[in-house]
Amino acid sequence: MGDIRRRRAVALGITGGLVAPLALTLAAAPAQAAPSCTTQTGPYQKKVEKFLGRPVDGKQSTADCKAIQAFQTKHGITPNAGYAGSVTWGVMDLMNKQKAVGNNPNKDGKCPVNKGRIACVNLTLQLSWIQDGRKLVYGPVPVRTGRDGYETRTGLKKIYWRNIDHVSSIYNVPMPYSQFFDGGQAFHSVGVSMWNPPGSHGCVNMTKTDAKKYWSLLKNGDDVYVYGRKPGT
Repeated sequence: MGDIRRRRAVALGITGGLVAPLALTLAAAPAQAAPSCTTQTGPYQKKVEKFLGRPVDGKQSTADCKAIQAFQTKHGITPNAGYAGSVTWGVMDLMNKQKAVGNNPNKDGKCPVNKGRIACVNLTLQLSWIQDGRKLVYGPVPVRTGRDGYETRTGLKKIYWRNIDHVSSIYNVPMPYSQFFDGGQAFHSVGVSMWNPPGSHGCVNMTKTDAKKYWSLLKNGDDVYVYGRKPGT
């Protein structure tokens, strides 16, 4: 009986040792080819055509579909079949709203101007910036915050721990340039589009360029203010 138990333990140990490498291999596999283009006209066809600079006639053409499909593929919108649906238009609409902000992200005065240097996060517009009083120091930049059920928590916080090469102990994924401000929630860089739905597990995702800049501008003890509500949460 002891030999049987030992053999089972060895077998389990070997199997367990193969799980992580297999998961990494699957995660690193190249993306599948895009599906065939849909011929259906989506409910947001005209708006999507206008956003993409296509002829605005509200009718799905092969060229329309290819353009929509390319946008979906770039930003991780699935299925990426070229259908002008609510998710695709939602991303485009958010991009339009972000662009309209310009260089005055705190026009509404919701991020405190009496704290000195502070990192602001507007969940509604999925934008972040760093200000010092009323002076804009950096940004605004697009960010990717918590999805439904994993919302980035709102309120005034402080950066309490920084780790340039952090790896998540929960999800076992790299979190470069991590600056933690609320429990496990942090600013950090990711390798996906900032408009990739549905969002993070609570962290404020950034491009590598922006995360590096935040790393250079912020320090432990600096304030962070998160407000608003992410669309879809």
